[in-house]
Amino acid sequence: MAYFKNLTDKIPQLLSLLDKDERWLILVNADPDALASALALKRIMVRRVMDVGIGNVNEIMRPDNLAMVRLLRIPLQKVTSNLIVQYDRFALVDSQPHHHPMFQEIKFSLVIDHHPVSQDHPVSAEFQDIRPGYGANSTILTEYLYNLKIRPGKLLATALVYGIKTDTQSFERPFADTDIKAFKYLTKFYNSSLLQKIIRSELHKDWLKYFCQAFKKVKFLGNGLGVCLGNVESPDILVILADFFLQIHNISWDMVGGVYDNKLIVIFRGDGLRRDIGKLAAKMFANYGPAGGHKAMARAEILLENLNNMHPQQFMWHRFYCVRSKKSIKRKESSLACCKE
Repeated sequence: MAYFKNLTDKIPQLLSLLDKDERWLILVNADPDALASALALKRIMVRRVMDVGIGNVNEIMRPDNLAMVRLLRIPLQKVTSNLIVQYDRFALVDSQPHHHPMFQEIKFSLVIDHHPVSQDHPVSAEFQDIRPGYGANSTILTEYLYNLKIRPGKLLATALVYGIKTDTQSFERPFADTDIKAFKYLTKFYNSSLLQKIIRSELHKDWLKYFCQAFKKVKFLGNGLGVCLGNVESPDILVILADFFLQIHNISWDMVGGVYDNKLIVIFRGDGLRRDIGKLAAKMFANYGPAGGHKAMARAEILLENLNNMHPQQFMWHRFYCVRSKKSIKRKESSLACCKE
């Protein structure tokens, strides 16, 4: 029996897209799983096309992500209109076109992702492989490497191990059996010292102030909690805080919001047992901007101009209490009073 799923139906379809006379750009909203997936796809394409690059649409500010790019020699370019015109075809990994405004402007030939598919935003690409049951997109790309008999080098294997580790939160979030298989397989080739060096670079010392602010602003909401900060230097601090607060005893979900680049960004985390965090994010914010995700992790981004003239903190609590209070006018009135705190 094969160690991984047999991709005989997918491999010929993928390879048929690759032409020696064409240049490909792999786009990512850069995080460890996306970066590792892009590096793996580049390895698959590199000898089959004229040129292949990796472009990120977001600013990379988290120290561990910066360390990953530097130590694993990931050749990133910031996506601009000038960069786009240099390429013939475009691939998207660990994301879908509706997840970012810049993605929506591009016609993708290839999409490989593990996030849930939105009925309102179907993916249109010549080749697509979307598997919401997988804990990490890096696992899907590991399957492709294995099926193509490509042995990952030290740097690529380390990137994929870190991608699986971060997106499954060391297998504390929902994952598939294949995620464990991929992790085990990749540890034959990775460099543990490089991985530890990346893991130990998670925080800027300047970000410690946000922990102080969050402790003062935290609101306990039943078995969950919420925090709304003001302006933040990077949305990555919201991710770090959301992961941190989920470690509190008897807290099964949380949401952490802040303002960055003229947008209210809210990060959701959950234990994946009762509340579907992706559905909560969509219920709260889908009418105002991109919102949704997995059962245990989700994200929403809302332009400040869409907040109905409310302060971001007031808007966040307003949306939460309104979603919670839909069936009761009395509770809704109470919830609006909470917004004024």
